Amino acid sequence: MKEEIKKAAIILNEGKVVAIPTETVYGLAANAFNDTAVRQIFEIKQRPSFNPLIVHIKSIDYLEKVSENIPAKAWLLAKKFWPGALTLVLPKKEIIPNIVTAGKDTVGVRVPSHPIALMLLEQLDFPLAAPSANPFGSISPTSAEHVQKQLGNKVPFILDGGNCEKGIESTIIGFENDAPILYRLGSIAIEEIENEIGPITIKNIEEQHPSAPGMIKRHYAPKTVTIVTKNINDAVHFYNGKRIGLLLFNSKNTDESIIHQEILSISGDLKEAASHLYAALHRLDALNLDVIIAEDFPENELGRSINDRLKRASELKNTKNILN
Repeated sequence: MKEEIKKAAIILNEGKVVAIPTETVYGLAANAFNDTAVRQIFEIKQRPSFNPLIVHIKSIDYLEKVSENIPAKAWLLAKKFWPGALTLVLPKKEIIPNIVTAGKDTVGVRVPSHPIALMLLEQLDFPLAAPSANPFGSISPTSAEHVQKQLGNKVPFILDGGNCEKGIESTIIGFENDAPILYRLGSIAIEEIENEIGPITIKNIEEQHPSAPGMIKRHYAPKTVTIVTKNINDAVHFYNGKRIGLLLFNSKNTDESIIHQEILSISGDLKEAASHLYAALHRLDALNLDVIIAEDFPENELGRSINDRLKRASELKNTKNILN
């Protein structure tokens, strides 16, 4: 693996992109200080330029090289959750190009906890801008295989770090007038963050000029029509005669007409369910189904993050609100 990391570092130093593992999802990484390198991320993903990127740094000590005027609560969160699946949106320093921040004066920053990502960052003289390594709006990748299937030869090198531990993206917290704002639900539950800094305002939908990634309504989406419902049996009955796949929390449906079912956590563990979410959606999306019917999860802890992803995946395609 040392040779693989060295190869990735060489490619990144040449101003090219590399797909890298993190504990959340695989990222499409480039030198965050290099406009030309970062532009390749947008071109490969077909990502709109108004959607900002997250900058990955090697340690909390590096934070002041990319950000300034950091609120006290941001320091508290960084010390508690880094390395880890928390992104902080903070005032940026001029060294961060505008292409990374979509022209905003703030930048999303985090220290990943994946050992391979950290070893790679230690070999570089620059941080990495890295959104998910997939076409914009599609299911995020949690394995090197997902990256290969979705982007193929568009990426010079995929650094294989196995399956991602967390399985969904980082939680994103920003600050408006020093008050904490949640821009994206993610791998760290909002309850854990509020335990550290008190109540947080949620503002996680912004279509035109999002403050952070993951705020657009239609996102994380399979190609297959997807609906989210509390009434699985009613939905199955409605789509009777269609090729149906189910995405369920902890128990199987007994209807024998179902083509395939994915159970995210037999034990009912929300963290385990989150870690399996995207891989399950990838498998379902490959089955040539007419519809994926996803169960609405408990609206607490990581259940809220799972529901957020599923509802964005179903946005504009869920024509039967009666099922919800």
